[in-house]
Amino acid sequence: MNQWLCCALLFLDISMKWTTQESFPPKYLHYDPETSHQLRCDKCPPGTYLKEHCTASRETMCIPCPDDYYTDRWHTSEECLYCSSVCKELQSVKQECNSTHNRVCECEEGRYLELEFCLKHRSCPPGSGVVQAGTPERNTVCKRCPDGFFSNETSSKAPCRKHTNCSVFGLSLTQKGNATHDNICSRSNESTQKCGIDVTLCEEAFFRFAVPTKFTPNWLSVLVDNLPGTKVNAESVARIKRRHSSQEQTFQLLKLWKLQNKDQDMVKKIIQDIDLCENGVQRHIGHANLTFEQLRALIESLPGKKVGTEDIERTRKMCKSSEQLLKLLSLWRIKNGDQDSLKGLMHALKHLKAYHLPKAVTHSLRKTIRFLHSFTMYRLYQKLFLEMIGNQVQSVKISCL
Repeated sequence: MNQWLCCALLFLDISMKWTTQESFPPKYLHYDPETSHQLRCDKCPPGTYLKEHCTASRETMCIPCPDDYYTDRWHTSEECLYCSSVCKELQSVKQECNSTHNRVCECEEGRYLELEFCLKHRSCPPGSGVVQAGTPERNTVCKRCPDGFFSNETSSKAPCRKHTNCSVFGLSLTQKGNATHDNICSRSNESTQKCGIDVTLCEEAFFRFAVPTKFTPNWLSVLVDNLPGTKVNAESVARIKRRHSSQEQTFQLLKLWKLQNKDQDMVKKIIQDIDLCENGVQRHIGHANLTFEQLRALIESLPGKKVGTEDIERTRKMCKSSEQLLKLLSLWRIKNGDQDSLKGLMHALKHLKAYHLPKAVTHSLRKTIRFLHSFTMYRLYQKLFLEMIGNQVQSVKISCL
């Protein structure tokens, strides 16, 4: 019995080897008129066509396909196939024609093929989200948002988002969300419902103006001694020096000084003038009513450490639409060691080409940057700073912006 099994396995092994050897290159049967025998000829490989059948003394002769012709499999045809013509309207070339492949076209970004036409991807309406994004071959698949999720925009890309968990932010649920609206959160004390921007763009620009590009000896001490009103104590100054770089120390000192002297007439005058600047910023940026996805794309384009999705959600709940972007810039600046918000915003605008923000929004942001860098604003910063520190340090040579 064992001898029989061994013979059977040996026969199976020989048969498999013979089959494998015979399977490649693929063969076809051809009657040879010279010998009156039937021959097994090799088929022609992709990229070629049959010129002459094999004979008893010669193998199959295959010739390369000419330009604009192809064959994409082993075959016995005496001619190549002609490549498809150029792509149709609203299509682009996915793969160019070559000797082994036909030209392949696909619909442009945002469209899919349906009965030879490139149609726009479906946009899911509010209350529905994308469960399968559209491709050049397939339309977008939408689905009604389930309980606990919502979508408040018409989009071909955005999925349903989870309702905000108010308790995570220490807030109370004022109004339960549905498929088209998020939960509405609030605090019991209405007076605390403020956006809470610690330093505005104008204040930041003003504070940074006071930082010399070439430091005078003991500059921070000179500034501490000559600022009017309540002095910043030595312990706070020492803490600022320990925690911040030389470029940030003046900025941090002025923040603390402003907080300690907010009731002083001099500070009130400075705040009044900075308010004029803030009105200008609001004219440029206050109307930018961005969706969650647009806000997230813009904030994620800022360099350095990222502001989290939960912070963006909370900002949208707590801040007016005109304050949301300014609040998120403030959070980014704090998260990144009080970095320059305007420089961060300039960096973001250069890296937002992949995400199409409305042109009006990007135009407004660029106008805001130009406004805060303008000569008029430079003169305002100069006037405020000189008024703030008084005549005692006007003689100190400060190399400013």
